[in-house]
Amino acid sequence: MNFSKWESGILLLTAVFLSFSAGWVLRGEGTEPLRVESQRQLEVTVTALPAPEAKEEREPVNLNTAGVEELMTLPGIGEKRAADIIADREENGPFRFVEEITRVKGIGEETLAELIDYVTVEEEP
Repeated sequence: MNFSKWESGILLLTAVFLSFSAGWVLRGEGTEPLRVESQRQLEVTVTALPAPEAKEEREPVNLNTAGVEELMTLPGIGEKRAADIIADREENGPFRFVEEITRVKGIGEETLAELIDYVTVEEEP
């Protein structure tokens, strides 16, 4: 028989497919599945997170009446910054809300976040 190139190619592909299929089917008979074992074992370490630091309980510092010494008890406030807070208060009037402390040069959002639990802005009696 004379086959064209196309017919020969199709017959060859069919023969390869049938050989592969027969090998696939025969491979699974009578054999156990492949099992891979490792000598290493997984170790799991559980670390407890430290308890959050409790904020010390104390009276809030009134930004509108506090002096230099009292302002210096606040986190992140030294003598210079305390003087700047008093100078701003005298120049611009009392603080109406705690967040206004950011109008003082050198006090930004990070410092405000540290101070906010320790300060208040009550009006003078």
